[in-house]
Amino acid sequence: MILVTGATGSIGRHLVRRLRQERVPFKAFVRDEHKGRALGCDYVVGDFDDPDSLATALEGVDRLFLNTAGAEPVAGEQPMIRRQKTAIDAAARAGVSKIVKVSVWHAREGALLAEGAHWHIEQHLKASGVDWSVLQPSGFMQNFVTGTGAFTEDGDLVGTSGDARVSYIDCHDIAACAAVLLTGPRGGGESFVLTGPEALTHAEIAEKLSAALGRTVRYVDVPPARMAATLKTQGLPPRFVDDVVQLWQEVAAGSLSATTAAVDDLTGRPARTFEEFLAGNRETLLTGPLARR
Repeated sequence: MILVTGATGSIGRHLVRRLRQERVPFKAFVRDEHKGRALGCDYVVGDFDDPDSLATALEGVDRLFLNTAGAEPVAGEQPMIRRQKTAIDAAARAGVSKIVKVSVWHAREGALLAEGAHWHIEQHLKASGVDWSVLQPSGFMQNFVTGTGAFTEDGDLVGTSGDARVSYIDCHDIAACAAVLLTGPRGGGESFVLTGPEALTHAEIAEKLSAALGRTVRYVDVPPARMAATLKTQGLPPRFVDDVVQLWQEVAAGSLSATTAAVDDLTGRPARTFEEFLAGNRETLLTGPLARR
């Protein structure tokens, strides 16, 4: 039995769908009962901050898919670190035999935001005594469809990455890799850097969005200081904003430009291109926030 955390998120929804199709026994761990029912699978309502609900959810479970949101510090703390460490400890006590964790590319000691937070969690997982696999994806293609990416009020793509290339990945492919690791013998004690098959500039991404939307989407590159000032006026904590802008500067220097064959190696098929992603999410794209701008 697999317990899927983050089941209603960008990766989790795809994983739930795949496990249902493959008739693999699993249940989803959700905070919202309504969203749990909408998944159309067995689910248990709980919260990472409620150890008893975690213990209940882990009854009868032998494999755990560990994925939570929230790398933004709250009162100087990274809640994700505490929550995922709690889940790992609970899984070890429950006799879970394998944990597949979603991390982030370039997770390392002393790094900013998610990169540093995930490094701490990875170390805790590796010391837990539970067999583990870690997925370290590049940026998500989904950000360009849901509107969670950076767009102007007019619907233009905005960033500070210049002409740097980024090997964005479809969350569909991350879920496919997770399914392989959760249901088979692959990946014990291994980390996998997951990328798309190509690295694109944001100007190229804007062109592809333009073709899919039937309207012109431009890429607007702004200086880091201006980006920081804009984010701060939106009410984001100054230190968090400074860290975000610093990470964007690393992207501008090419930190996410490489591609890997990990998706192909694990699933037996190439990772989706950006065009394939847009075609597969056409309805969401044409009815979502970008279409209304």
